[in-house]
Amino acid sequence: MTLRLEIDGPLANLLIDRADKRNAFDMAMWEALPGLLDEAAANRDLRLLVVRAAEPGGAFCAGADIRELLANKDDADWRAANQKAINRAQYELARHPLPTLAFVEGDCIGGGCGIALACDLRLATDRARFGITPAKLGLVYPLHDVKLLTDLVGPGQARRILYTGALLDAEEALRIGLIEVMAETPDGLIEQLLAASPHSIRETKRFVRRVLDGQAEDDADTLAIFAEAFSGADFIEGTSAFVEKRKPEF
Repeated sequence: MTLRLEIDGPLANLLIDRADKRNAFDMAMWEALPGLLDEAAANRDLRLLVVRAAEPGGAFCAGADIRELLANKDDADWRAANQKAINRAQYELARHPLPTLAFVEGDCIGGGCGIALACDLRLATDRARFGITPAKLGLVYPLHDVKLLTDLVGPGQARRILYTGALLDAEEALRIGLIEVMAETPDGLIEQLLAASPHSIRETKRFVRRVLDGQAEDDADTLAIFAEAFSGADFIEGTSAFVEKRKPEF
């Protein structure tokens, strides 16, 4: 399987396993992604989804399978289905209920960079490289993914990345906000995320998405979520642990 979900306690690893093609996504992989996301969302024991290459140290994802695109360039129905599959996968990953982390060890290019952009957080090793290359292929990056990029790095850097198709090393990606953390492994960040209140993270993720989608003022729903947290189990455990000077167990 070129794309699969592996469960490790509260952690789900979404593994990209097509190393012979530098983990490039073909249409079957784009079509499979939403089902794997649904599987993770339905598992109430899970608290974090990590997207990573199955083979350590290799490319995260070299983007779309260019040979497949060329082979089907004259098939309008295939092209439409492929574009629909990509758009659906990216949209659903960006709005997944679990917190999501992209762990990038090698090249993260084109559609692969889009997958990382759709995650909540990005952690990369010093060997990672990032690039969005449609301008070198005569293509146009999807609007949804352009917004994800612009939300992270601002319009000026987004234009530079998209207009030039240049490759950025991990240090530059960190400097401009394309990634949040540089480290050799994601273990430390994973530990921090799993130690936090799952209720707080889940609802905060929803609030951040509302802001990114244009909401600037509270409504009845957000006010209720804020108020109800004060009677929730995580609040009781969190405050009790604070008073008792111990680590909370959520």
